[in-house]
Amino acid sequence: MTRPSQNKGILYIVATPIGNLEDITLRAVRILNEVDIIAAEDTRRTRILLKHYNIKTSLTSYYEHNKYAKGKQILSKLNIGKNIALVSDAGTPGISDPGYYLINLALQSAIEVTPVPGPSAATAALSISGLSTESFLFEGFLPSKTNARRKLIEKIKEEKRTIIFYESPNRIRATLLDLLDICGDRKTVLTRELTKVFEEVIRGKISDIIRKLEGRQIKGEITLLLSGNIDKNKPGDTSIMNLLSEYQKKFDLPMKDLINMVSKDKGISKRDVYQQSLKFKKTLQLEDKNGKD
Repeated sequence: MTRPSQNKGILYIVATPIGNLEDITLRAVRILNEVDIIAAEDTRRTRILLKHYNIKTSLTSYYEHNKYAKGKQILSKLNIGKNIALVSDAGTPGISDPGYYLINLALQSAIEVTPVPGPSAATAALSISGLSTESFLFEGFLPSKTNARRKLIEKIKEEKRTIIFYESPNRIRATLLDLLDICGDRKTVLTRELTKVFEEVIRGKISDIIRKLEGRQIKGEITLLLSGNIDKNKPGDTSIMNLLSEYQKKFDLPMKDLINMVSKDKGISKRDVYQQSLKFKKTLQLEDKNGKD
């Protein structure tokens, strides 16, 4: 690996508050005061923070749509000895934002990259979730297009670790419905506007959260946590088929309704129950055929 040069500047990766302006470290305030330039994902939001702490450092924009051109400009300043702080929209830079591009650019050019740690929406939400924190999977933002989103959820539905997503208020209902359909009715925690005035934490199964959000206009930044796939919540083929048989004898309902009942009662995805219902139908057909013979 290329060693950082002492003649070049330092790129500081500075975590800033995700909401409450008091959630910033003393070191972060000092670094933001001392660097030559602050590169910000959203200069309007960063100006509010700088004004609050009376920081007068020069500000420049660095975001997804200008990262290539602006990244080269920032690199040229680092190469002549300027120290620069990178801050994101909120939280820790490089996590689901364009920071990774500038960081890699700096590393390839032997620029020293130093973290100034602090807030992160993902870890803040996980810390109060009540879900397993022994290990977790961070997926960032799910794809906005339905097919791509569902494919990704299919890929991770067997994951046993707690899964963390970021989601837009406009897509949260669609995402919850996809999670319910593919992963079953698992324990979920939805956090919104963490550390802000209208902070909200909703806990329950996916279906509970869908009901609680019904009729509401959702605003603000959302972090969604999904419990991992626990074996005991996913019965084997035999137990699902036995349950379908039991419910059919008891309620005499169409298969579609039986699938919905088993899915809801056992917290299993409708898709998994449907697959077993096909086997169940074949068993019934064989029994019927043998009975006629």
